[in-house]
Amino acid sequence: MAEKRDYYEVLGLQKGATEEEIKKAYRKKARENHPDLHPDDPSYVEKFQEVNEAHEVLSDPQKRARYDQFGHAGVDPGYGGGADPFGGMGGFGGDMNDIFENLFSGFGFGGGASRSTANAPRRGADIQESVVINFMDACNGVKRDVKINRMTVCDACNGSGAGDGTTADICPDCQGRGSVKTTQRTPFGAISSTKPCPHCGGKGKIIKNPCSKCRGVGRLRVQKTVSVDIPAGIDDGQIIRLSGQGDCGVNGGTAGDLLLNVSVKAHPIFTREGYDIHCDIPVTYMEAVLGAEITVPTIDGDVKYNIGEGTQTGTVFRLKGKGVKKIHRTERGNQYVKIYVEVPKNLTKKQKDLLKEFEASLSEKNYTKRQSFFEKLKAKFDF
Repeated sequence: MAEKRDYYEVLGLQKGATEEEIKKAYRKKARENHPDLHPDDPSYVEKFQEVNEAHEVLSDPQKRARYDQFGHAGVDPGYGGGADPFGGMGGFGGDMNDIFENLFSGFGFGGGASRSTANAPRRGADIQESVVINFMDACNGVKRDVKINRMTVCDACNGSGAGDGTTADICPDCQGRGSVKTTQRTPFGAISSTKPCPHCGGKGKIIKNPCSKCRGVGRLRVQKTVSVDIPAGIDDGQIIRLSGQGDCGVNGGTAGDLLLNVSVKAHPIFTREGYDIHCDIPVTYMEAVLGAEITVPTIDGDVKYNIGEGTQTGTVFRLKGKGVKKIHRTERGNQYVKIYVEVPKNLTKKQKDLLKEFEASLSEKNYTKRQSFFEKLKAKFDF
């Protein structure tokens, strides 16, 4: 995956730029890099996409804050691992001509300018799929094969849409532009507008002998299996972006992306908060009273831990670095273990008598919380 440029650099801005400066820079860069203005250089398709991507992040206060703190990984959870996270930024799978038309309305380009190049390269649409993994796979990372349905170039006509041995003809009505201009006289003067050419349906070309396999579309939807490296540390609901695995482009445009939504199954013992692991451990009455070495499960395997004498239910201790690995980093979260004392049940008469004898041997100093409670109660009600 190619290294992404800094979004501020893409728009020619300094970090800390105002919203107005971002808006102004975006309009300028979008005009300079729009593919319609550079029909002979296909690299401007990617440049224009890069400008849009930078603007989408920097114009959103929440995304911008994450980007300023974490860089591309803050807005792109799959960044650096062949996929995008943290929430994916959304694709630009729509028709760039439509984007251009909306962007430059009011700038003197005219409403029909975006339709002047119906056969210009257009980026393919992004597609979405889901994958379900278990808790431990999310912690440790896993490779999965995912079946997707995507549009690909028809291998019979190489995307032309024309049948074997034939080619598409330029539409005689719109001369390949895909749109026609109409002028209507009104009391306020002549008003010009453009609309898709009715003869070619806005395609700019006429296919008299359509390809029998794709029926003149030039693309086919096929099923494909994609091998995905799901990074260690991925969390439930995060999205992995696989660049170029979406629908193929039109007229030689770049392919869209695959957005893979990850669902993580619940674990019977562990729960997760961010990169930290939480679990509850039961201990016996005697272990809590006398202290003991207990076995604690972690995502790396069992570890030993010594609890002190008089450990109470609700006591929490931390196992540093025993949490989940942070995505594309070496640091890890922690594991927090909460103790609860299991009170024995189904006692025999002898066991009950022994407990009563034991209880009789104790004094208030053995119950510090109980003693403190009644002292506070006495002070409150003065009795």
